[in-house]
Amino acid sequence: MRFAHLRRANSPAVHLAVVEGADAILVSDLLTDPPATLQQLIESGEPALAALRSAVAGGEAPRHPLDGWDYASAVITPPAVLAVGLNYAAHSSELGLKTDAAPTVFTLWPNSLTGHEQTTSWPRALSEAVDYEAELGVLIGTPAKDVAEAEALSHVWGYTVVNDITARNVQFSEAQWSRCKSFDGFTPTGPFAVTADEIADPQDLHIWAVVDGQTVQDASTDQMVRSVAKLIAHLSQSLTLLPGTLISTGSPGGAGYSRDPQIFLRDRSTVTVGIDGIGELTTHCRVQD
Repeated sequence: MRFAHLRRANSPAVHLAVVEGADAILVSDLLTDPPATLQQLIESGEPALAALRSAVAGGEAPRHPLDGWDYASAVITPPAVLAVGLNYAAHSSELGLKTDAAPTVFTLWPNSLTGHEQTTSWPRALSEAVDYEAELGVLIGTPAKDVAEAEALSHVWGYTVVNDITARNVQFSEAQWSRCKSFDGFTPTGPFAVTADEIADPQDLHIWAVVDGQTVQDASTDQMVRSVAKLIAHLSQSLTLLPGTLISTGSPGGAGYSRDPQIFLRDRSTVTVGIDGIGELTTHCRVQD
C-alpha cells in the first residue's frame, strides 16, 4: 500500500490517505476509529493495516484527485530520525572523507521535516553552499533490538524518499553533522511511504537526483557500503529501534560540492530526488538576503 499526508491548500489540517494511482482515499473515510498519522498507523500494528486493506478492497469510500491537495512530510512525529553518512563509496571519496569500519550515524531534528512540492528557505548569511542528497528512507515497523542481519528486514514497515539537504560550509566547520542537515525544511520526505511488500529488494532500486533540469545523481541502492539489513542490525545493537523510526541510508555519488564547477542549490532552484517504486520528491528553494 501507498500512503501520504495530505492537506488542502491554505489549511493546516493534515489527513492520512491511501494513494491508488492518481487518487487519494482518506483513512478517516475507511475506518471508524482511524489513525490520524502514519506514525499512529505504524504503532497500531498489522491489524490496522489489514483492516485498511479490507476497507479499500470494499470500494465504497470516496476518492479524491491528488492534484487537489498539498503534501505534508510523509513522516510526521517519528520517535527518531537516524541518518547514515558515507554509505556509498563514491560519495565518501568525493567529499574527501573515509568510510569507517562502523557506520557514521547522526540524528536529524524534527523541524527539518517537510513535504513534496514544499519550499525550503534559508538565510544567505548562514550558507551559500547548500547541497542535495538523494536517499532511501526506511521506516521501522516493530521494535528492533539486537536483531540479526538475516532477520532485520522483517522489522521494516516500509520505505520513503528522503532529500538530505546539507549546508556544506557548516558541515566542514563543525565536528558533528546534525545542525548542518537540520535547518528548517532540510529533510523533505515523500511524497509517499510505501509498505515493505511493495519493495521486493531494497538493494535493487534506481535512485537519482535532478537539479534545475540537470541529472546530478544516478545510481543504484546496490552500491551501498552497508545494506539496509546490515544498518538495522548494527543500530539495533546499541538502541531499540522503535516503530516509526526513520533511517535515512546515505547518498550516492554526484553531490554538488564535489563537482567542477560546483553545483549548489540557489534561490529559486528546484531539486527532485527519486527512487523507483516509491516516487519523486520535489523541493523548491528560496535564499533569504
